[in-house]
Parts: sequence; structure tokens; C-alpha cells
Amino acid sequence: MAETPLDPELCRTMEEVRAGVDALDAQLVALLARRFGYMRAAARLKPERSQVRDEARKAEVIANVRALAEAQRLPGEGIAQLWERLVELSIAYEFERWDEGREG
Repeated sequence: MAETPLDPELCRTMEEVRAGVDALDAQLVALLARRFGYMRAAARLKPERSQVRDEARKAEVIANVRALAEAQRLPGEGIAQLWERLVELSIAYEFERWDEGREG
């Protein structure tokens, strides 16, 4: 089992930094898998394909993330751009799952 990485403030070598980044990346991918699980659920629950893309909800999600990022003193605009891409990928994934669920 992998060791728990050090907190960033405790890192004293680049090896420690890289181990922390790698461990965090694995956690982020696991969280993305869970997020995409919600996209599968949405595709299953939406009765109409036209409901998959919801621009108002997309804007709300991105605005929420921007505010969360800025509250953490992170670059809000850059995080919002990252989330724009994530949401578009999520929508494409949801369309695929919606279509698969309606195939005969």
C-alpha cells in the first residue's frame, strides 16, 4: 500500500512533491469517475434528449466553482476555464449514455 504523501508545506524534496502530486492525481481521477457516475444517472433520469444540455445549469456550475476557487485564493478564471472543458466533456458523455439507454 502506498504511503500517505506529505502535506505540501512539509515537502523538502522534489521527490516528495512529485509523490504528493501523483497521489492527488489518483484521487482526482477517482472523484472524476464518481462525477461521471452522476452523468450516467442524469442520462437515465432525463426523459428527453433535449434536456441533456442545460446552459443555465452549466453557467451555475462554473460560477459556483469559480467562487470556490477564489475563496481558496486560486486563479478563478483559470479554474472556470478548466470547468468549462469538464462540463462540456460531461455533457458529451451524458449524451452518449442517453443514446445508449434508448437503443433497442
